[in-house]
Amino acid sequence: MKTILVVEDTELNIDLITQLLEDDYNLLVARDGIEGVSMATEHTPDLILMDISLPILDGYEATRTIRKTLPSLPIIGLSAHAMDGHEQKAKDAGCTDYLTKPVNDDLLFKMLKKYLGE
Repeated sequence: MKTILVVEDTELNIDLITQLLEDDYNLLVARDGIEGVSMATEHTPDLILMDISLPILDGYEATRTIRKTLPSLPIIGLSAHAMDGHEQKAKDAGCTDYLTKPVNDDLLFKMLKKYLGE
């Protein structure tokens, strides 16, 4: 079973993602960017769902830090910001791909299949 690290600080979003994915994936949850970096390094998940707006260390910085040790790990940036520029900024920081919140289930599953090869 593949492991997904969910880096998200909002309980409602954690619950929604957990309900969607817990049957098919082993889930790890970090509630801020520093915890996300630490768990990514310690557990080396198969994929990371990275919220961009995080306390302590934002998703951009957390992604840049993770990229130093895990350059090929798929990281999908998640943000409520659908405006132009946000997706590019996430990709510039090292995100492999980007989804806007509220997350579209079909798009999320397509992306997971694309990056996890299932």
